[in-house]
Amino acid sequence: MNILTEYGDQIFTAFLRTIELTVLSAIGSLILGTVLTAMRVSPVWALRTVATGYVNVVRNTPLTLVVLFASFGLAQQLGITLADPKSPTSITDSSFRLAVLAFSVYTATFVSEALRSGVNTVPTGQSEAARSLGLGFMQGLRHVVLPQAFRAVIAPLGSVLIALTKNTTVASVIGVAEAALLMKEMIENTSALIVVGLIFGLGFMILTIPTGAAFGWLSKKYEVKR
Repeated sequence: MNILTEYGDQIFTAFLRTIELTVLSAIGSLILGTVLTAMRVSPVWALRTVATGYVNVVRNTPLTLVVLFASFGLAQQLGITLADPKSPTSITDSSFRLAVLAFSVYTATFVSEALRSGVNTVPTGQSEAARSLGLGFMQGLRHVVLPQAFRAVIAPLGSVLIALTKNTTVASVIGVAEAALLMKEMIENTSALIVVGLIFGLGFMILTIPTGAAFGWLSKKYEVKR
């Protein structure tokens, strides 16, 4: 209880940072993942090749390397910091935004895989009907195929979001002040490994279990009836 009394506010702030990192990365990965899916099912060979190559390369690259590349490769080597260099919090802001970018480009590959499997569940007759109505490829994809694909993969997307929530702990390697970084500091300061581990384990369970339950409910509510 002394640990909670001493670090309670910091724990709450750290988990808020984790939630913020998760939400922003989820939005970014959903947008990019949808674009990648559209490219992968496109009739244009070049788009399919680029998107497939991107997914295969990034998905099989360790997340830690992606995050480190965003920090050291973009920020230190190329000078892309995504923050105002004159701001007193420029380093903190840059690390956070680069972490969001890294998680977005990485998680987008899993979103794309889930959506592509959803697209495959849509009967070909749906696309043919869209074309018979005069809709182009992008119009048919937007109005007919993707809405059904999203409904078919709500549960898998929930699993991707849960994985993203847990993956945010990697952001600590570039100094983002989220839950994992605070946990490391608390263990070093208190040596109470088991207690601190239980506190943060419970914190992540509070975030992930309701997420899984919510997506499970949504999946049953909006599942496509065949």
